[in-house]
Amino acid sequence: MQTLFDLSGKVAIVTGASRGIGQALAVGLAEAGADIAGVSRGALRETEEQVTGRYGRCFEPVQVDLRHPDAAERIFAQTLERFTQVDILVNNAGIIRRNQAIDVTDDEWDEVMLVNLKQVFALSRQAGRYFRTRGRGKIINIASMLSFQGGILVPSYAASKSGVLGLTRALANEWAPLGINVNAIAPGYVETEATRPIREDPQRNASILERIPAGRWGRPEDLKGAAVFLASHASDYVHGAVIPVDGGWLAR
Repeated sequence: MQTLFDLSGKVAIVTGASRGIGQALAVGLAEAGADIAGVSRGALRETEEQVTGRYGRCFEPVQVDLRHPDAAERIFAQTLERFTQVDILVNNAGIIRRNQAIDVTDDEWDEVMLVNLKQVFALSRQAGRYFRTRGRGKIINIASMLSFQGGILVPSYAASKSGVLGLTRALANEWAPLGINVNAIAPGYVETEATRPIREDPQRNASILERIPAGRWGRPEDLKGAAVFLASHASDYVHGAVIPVDGGWLAR
């Protein structure tokens, strides 16, 4: 059974790997045996130290701004130059802009859609072209509770994450016959920098906790198990699925 979840000899690209959920996913995949290409426009030193120092895996820091038009090509080129292969793509990077819908600017909308949805497709397309030649590959998209709900004051984020879920299913339908697994993880309310404003709002924090059966906010490391499952042979017959890791939020 352990061999089903063993990622030894695999290489994973993880976007948004410098902190929060992305960092936890990169570290979790390394713990299962994978080498990591961590993508971020910021410093990746902390993630690298955990991957190499704690788990003895190789780490390639890929400092790329996903708003750049050729980001996907650059990410794959640098990863293949270092490792000569890619087995897993984790589309985790995302941004959020909080504003009333009537006050959202075109620039704000376009930036969220570019990073959260267009580049998820661009990276997945790049991966699909590469995986097709190998007859196998794993793509894991990070969706959201707002893939199912509208949220409050985050119309562009909700639209982009609903798009991620639809894209996951569409790509799975096309690529499952090619041996490519495309699935998603939908985190619940997790303690990250992005959710700090909500956690620091006493009313919002209390209302969220009241609905979570587990009685607490999630932690980034709570997502590692789902990621290892979807990256491993254990999920070879799983296509187009979304796994909520939400403390029971959707069950309410």
